[in-house]
Amino acid sequence: MLTTVLRGLAAASLAALSLTVSSPAHAAETLPLAEAVTRLPVGAESRDGYDRDAFRHWNTGDDPADGCSTRNEVLVAEAVEPPTVGPRCRLTGGSWWSYYDQVWVTSASGLDIDHMVPLAESWDSGASAWTPERREAYANDQGAAASLVAVTARSNRSKADQDPSTWLPPAAEVHCRYVAEWVATKLRWSLTADEAEVVALEETAAGCPDQSVTYEPAA
Repeated sequence: MLTTVLRGLAAASLAALSLTVSSPAHAAETLPLAEAVTRLPVGAESRDGYDRDAFRHWNTGDDPADGCSTRNEVLVAEAVEPPTVGPRCRLTGGSWWSYYDQVWVTSASGLDIDHMVPLAESWDSGASAWTPERREAYANDQGAAASLVAVTARSNRSKADQDPSTWLPPAAEVHCRYVAEWVATKLRWSLTADEAEVVALEETAAGCPDQSVTYEPAA
């Protein structure tokens, strides 16, 4: 009798474990770009009260033990030829491909880490209502490859806080990829888009029939 009860409890535990493992809370979704654009909530934007310091960025990164900030962790992760990581996470050597302008970069100091959706734009689109902790998570998001991008300082500063209605990468051949990553980031963080932005996204998506968008909602 005791053996039967124990077996029953073990089976129930395994069943519960199976349900837990097979039902992730935040499942990734892949959609055609044009369809993904329609998933964006449309809303007016406001920059009232924006302060870049409201987003604590370049914190200790995903691995505080490695001594690297988020910036340097992204540089290491995106390097085509890995740099040497020295004391205090000083990076020497290495090479990177800046996809915005199709340029090779061989010095970490020549790169900026771009927030795919700029901090100011995220504030306009919903982050103004977030807690400081969520804004910090957003500013240091390494959970999706598209969120933070190592690109030339020149291209990043040309972009500044602009959305795709007023700025796209200078390399026209990457517009489909860029817009897909923009949309994925907004969907990941449940950020809104204004009307001009949506029109620009729709126009680009119309020329990208084979482009898909994959995103996983942020925790």
